[in-house]
Amino acid sequence: MNTLTKYCIVASLAASISLDGSAQSRPIAYPARGQSPQKQQQDEGACYSWAKSNTGVDPAAVANAPPPPSGPAVGGGERVQGAARGAAGGAVIGAIAGDAGKGAAIGAATGTAVGGSRARQNRRATAASSQAQTQGAMDTFNRAFGACMEGRGYTIR
Repeated sequence: MNTLTKYCIVASLAASISLDGSAQSRPIAYPARGQSPQKQQQDEGACYSWAKSNTGVDPAAVANAPPPPSGPAVGGGERVQGAARGAAGGAVIGAIAGDAGKGAAIGAATGTAVGGSRARQNRRATAASSQAQTQGAMDTFNRAFGACMEGRGYTIR
């Protein structure tokens, strides 16, 4: 294995692993015209800057974006709304059965559980949307980076 091939393997491995150890989906460039490792590094830097300025996507900022919140779903007031709806419905049913207070209490408890389920569902939908948006931005950046590198005589994978 010649030195250039070894360098390309090491460079591609280093480029594909971020600081936190997760794999990046950045395209890998292979010199198609015998470019030196120094020239490839220079071209990658120039194409990174070009792609960043033309797409408005900064991969470093995307990688360092905080993850969506996790833990118990407490946002949006879904539990409170569920409790209010449940209490109202339970009071009506309880009044028919002869004990509106007991019906309201049961309805409120049930409504709180349903509201919590709704809150968790909303949180999952928000997280999925955020992830799809991030992936779309990175795909746009990677296409621009790859096009720039191809224009400079590299094969992109």
